Amino acid sequence: MSIVKINVLTVPEEQREVLEKRFGARAGAVESADGFEWFELLRPVEGTDTYLVYTRWRDEAAFEAWMEGPKKPAHQGGGEGAAQQKPVSSSAAVWSFEVVQQAAPKHD
Repeated sequence: MSIVKINVLTVPEEQREVLEKRFGARAGAVESADGFEWFELLRPVEGTDTYLVYTRWRDEAAFEAWMEGPKKPAHQGGGEGAAQQKPVSSSAAVWSFEVVQQAAPKHD
């Protein structure tokens, strides 16, 4: 079964737009990675300043290969234009899960 990695980012309200623009600019950065299955950037609606970056992978090896691949500087706060870009989150953590059950909508 697949694995899920959730990057948990605490982002002050004044930095939310910057974060969302940065993720918008990364379009295509992960979609062609071997073993990649899904991406979502989840904006907090109420009661928290925590964004969730949800990615789903075929297995741990696929995720690790992507993390160590050509995009590695971006994962570490580097990459193109990084000298001008300071982190917008005040804290970050990664949660890891294995998918043990799943469901999809039924199509009649």
